[in-house]
Amino acid sequence: MIPAGSEADASRACCVDVPSGSPFPLHNLPFGVGRRRDESVGAFVAIGDQALDIAAASRFFVGTVAADGLLDDAQTLNQFAALGRGAHREVRSRVTELLTDDSIADDLQPCLVPVTDLTMLLPVAVGDYVDFYSSLHHATNLGRLFRPDGDPLLPNWRHLPVGYHGRSGTIVADHTTISRPHGLRTCSSATGTDEHLPVDGPSEQLDIELEVGFVVGAPSEATRRVATAVAEEHLFGVCLVNDWSARDIQSYEYQPLGPFLGKSFATSMSPWVVTLDALEPFRVDPPTQDPAVSDHLCTSGPTGFDLHLEVLLQSAAMCDGGIDPVVISAAGFADMYWTPAQQIAHMTSNGAHLRAGDLFASGTVSGPDRGSEGSLIELTARGERPLELPDGTTRSFLEDGDCVTLRGWAGADTATRIGLGSVTGTIAGRPVSHANEEDH
Repeated sequence: MIPAGSEADASRACCVDVPSGSPFPLHNLPFGVGRRRDESVGAFVAIGDQALDIAAASRFFVGTVAADGLLDDAQTLNQFAALGRGAHREVRSRVTELLTDDSIADDLQPCLVPVTDLTMLLPVAVGDYVDFYSSLHHATNLGRLFRPDGDPLLPNWRHLPVGYHGRSGTIVADHTTISRPHGLRTCSSATGTDEHLPVDGPSEQLDIELEVGFVVGAPSEATRRVATAVAEEHLFGVCLVNDWSARDIQSYEYQPLGPFLGKSFATSMSPWVVTLDALEPFRVDPPTQDPAVSDHLCTSGPTGFDLHLEVLLQSAAMCDGGIDPVVISAAGFADMYWTPAQQIAHMTSNGAHLRAGDLFASGTVSGPDRGSEGSLIELTARGERPLELPDGTTRSFLEDGDCVTLRGWAGADTATRIGLGSVTGTIAGRPVSHANEEDH
């Protein structure tokens, strides 16, 4: 079999018409879970603007791991992910053969479903969720905002990939409406209230974070460290993550134990998992780390990825007026200081183990230039430089009705690039009533 994602694969003719510029050409073939129009749920592989229904095409997978039913009407991809990269590679290679075999094109056609006929769900049931803080530019930008008279980086930042353990139960699928969170925050308006006393109410500084997510495949053994050299053998693939953040709630509560309610209300995950095999042509060397890192974090070779990411924003007024979303940020992933292999090595260095479906995210991806910041708090300098939108309004942070889309792709050449797809969420206000108020 020819490994899908190889140069040889890219030259083969696909039996399915793939529109020019599609994020899902033959050399991508990401996995996802979708609900069909009859409400049944199953596993799919994306090709162009269609998806191959694995259950419907099961007879073509005899002799592969897909023949054992793990992908037939699967509610999640966890069991398949747990089989490891060899199994993922086997199925993708078989799909490549099917999509390039003219002799079965007519028989395969009924197994293809327009993606628009599917409601895409979370691809995996996420067990543990860890969010890292791996962009030097993002950490520096925030440090300058919060510590203008000191070193923007805290002393530990260059010695370990900083992260926090998030709340997996609030990871949501593409196009999920995001309710504005309520919580304790400092008062930002001139009300005469003691500025040191918190107020309980809706966040006034609702933000986004442009991130890349990594889905765990093969589990690791409890109490056993995972070395950087084998870390990627435990990965199923890559997705996009929007770690929605309530900055005012976060800033009040995070000391001394870190993020809590300002982060745990919603995290959006894109629906298609792009395998590392598909990303092999887009590997890059990560930045030189100075000072030298601990032995368990040492890596060699191209352990980074050349990914290009964008944030698009559309206000409710823009939507009503037929104005397309506008790109408010464009950032690159290639210069992320801490790599996925280092993140895996560090989060298992205390004996914690990996489970199939676990998700860890890169942290906000920001670049060194204006317009490459991956969050509104950076883009607007905490509101001092509001963004101007085509509808005549400005934004420091998100308002109700705002629709945010993250999208990304690997490679600069449009002829060979592959896409990560996109993930979208729209902000809605949320009335909150306490139990004692409901009784009246």
